[in-house]
Amino acid sequence: MYYTGYLLTQASRKQILEAFPPSYKNVVAHHITERHNVPSDTLVPEIPNSAQVVGYVNSGDGIEALLVSINGETVRPDGKSFYHITLSLSDGRKHLESNNYIQNATSVDPVNIMVIPKLFAGSPKATID
Repeated sequence: MYYTGYLLTQASRKQILEAFPPSYKNVVAHHITERHNVPSDTLVPEIPNSAQVVGYVNSGDGIEALLVSINGETVRPDGKSFYHITLSLSDGRKHLESNNYIQNATSVDPVNIMVIPKLFAGSPKATID
């Protein structure tokens, strides 16, 4: 399985972790998924003109995520889900659970981030620090 998205640069990851200190011990802050379950020959997305963190949500029970705007859009191309970064997780929680909470994100002052378009192999997850 493959998915397209945007890898956070090291500088942007550091910036995010400083601006939004993780609440849970398993820190993710790795990427933003664009499309999932795509063929291996899928083109990577174009370099965005802008990428910004625009919202924050903490489920209160182990999921912390950031709402992201790519070129002014928070809704992914599927029209049903949102661009986001899983920030941190408690033990036993899965990064995909961020999708269940991100629509409840509270607006924050925009934080500009740098991302690298990429085709990822495997399920949309990141190595947890």
